[in-house]
Amino acid sequence: MSGPSPFKMRFVHLDLKGAPPKVSYLSEAFPLFRALGATGLLIEYEDTFPYEGHLRLLRAQHAYSPAEVKEILRLAALNELEVVPLVQTFGHMEFVLKHQALAHLREVALFPNTLNPHEAESLALVGAMIDQVMELHPGARWLHIGCDEVYYLGEGEASRQWLQQEQNTKAKLCLSHVRAVASHVLARHPATAPMVWDDMLRDIPEDQLSESGVPQLVEPVLWDYGADLDVHGKALLMEKYRKCGFPRLWAASAFKGATGPSQALPPIEHHLQNNMQWLQVAACAPADMLQGIILTGWQRYDHFSVLCELLPVGIPSLAVCLQSLLHGGFAEDFRARVEKLLGISSLEITGVTRCVTGWFSPYHRRRKFIHPVMVQHIQPQAHSLLARWRALVQELEAALLRVFHEDAVEEWLEENVDPGLGQLQALLQDLDGATGSQPPQASPGPDTGQDP
Repeated sequence: MSGPSPFKMRFVHLDLKGAPPKVSYLSEAFPLFRALGATGLLIEYEDTFPYEGHLRLLRAQHAYSPAEVKEILRLAALNELEVVPLVQTFGHMEFVLKHQALAHLREVALFPNTLNPHEAESLALVGAMIDQVMELHPGARWLHIGCDEVYYLGEGEASRQWLQQEQNTKAKLCLSHVRAVASHVLARHPATAPMVWDDMLRDIPEDQLSESGVPQLVEPVLWDYGADLDVHGKALLMEKYRKCGFPRLWAASAFKGATGPSQALPPIEHHLQNNMQWLQVAACAPADMLQGIILTGWQRYDHFSVLCELLPVGIPSLAVCLQSLLHGGFAEDFRARVEKLLGISSLEITGVTRCVTGWFSPYHRRRKFIHPVMVQHIQPQAHSLLARWRALVQELEAALLRVFHEDAVEEWLEENVDPGLGQLQALLQDLDGATGSQPPQASPGPDTGQDP
């Protein structure tokens, strides 16, 4: 499959709620994004936006300054990348509702992820957030208002009472809040179209969606990050949305951050397949209905989870996915172009299988038992690997500090490097213990009846 791209707009998602890159790194990344085929950016600031006034408490330690946000936008414009800001306004509100001063606006008192849609103060809060973000993004054609994964909606006390009234449903409650937020955007920023993630809309019946007025206010983003995406099911969903009155839709794939909350390296083959499936979906769509596609690159699954793949290690996956979307498929001759753009000699798309030893398992280690021949194989390699690892860690830390702030580097090393380093050190200690002890005369394993 290869040909002109059905996606005229290809936006790269920057998830800044974990390990936000320094502006100096973005100045190097944006030209590459453009060269690879990106036409825009979806920037999810979360707590890295420089909120002011009563919202200042939302700022993270390393939030960008207003001057840095303006510089990011200047760099994007310089590279012809259109910017769409994203402000969560319903679910994924942990960075807001974790603060004690705002905890009374939670849907469920114990959980900080979902906003209580019944409180007037809730709408005032997200309205103020939107207005501050838009002030630094004048002229933005779209604003993404999130609204995905609104967990526990309907389980708060106010919602329980509201749902007891006849004809009130969770779907109606959800649509009411989306409509209120979108109406605020359009009233205050009439040239800006609101976008929403579509997962909370998928199961709502057509008549309820149509009657809610929401289709005239927002542009849904259909997201699915699976390598086995249901193409036919997505085509039916698009048709449903069209019948409900949504004039324009978006797609969302992933290039990283979608295959495990602690994933360190993106499985490129998975993400390539995901984007190829979206190309098939686009082929089923009515002309001009799909505005474009957003290649998501999640950095944390939510505000409290660990870091997943960092942006720099996701670049090869992004390159493959963007080139596939640009050319309508990934042919082998594109590989050389990607390698040249990235400055690498070989691009590995399929996964690597790791070998494990069968001669020094936890069972052997607890009993300090190992075949003497295997000691000669394992011990020198382990010592060499440990020496190289220690040297690499110093280089890696220095490289990471060029891109990220110290706290993000510390977190990533502690999650992804220290455990493996500790395991290797423990392996060598156990080897020393096994070789220093008197080995038994025979294997402690069961007698299989086979000759040695």
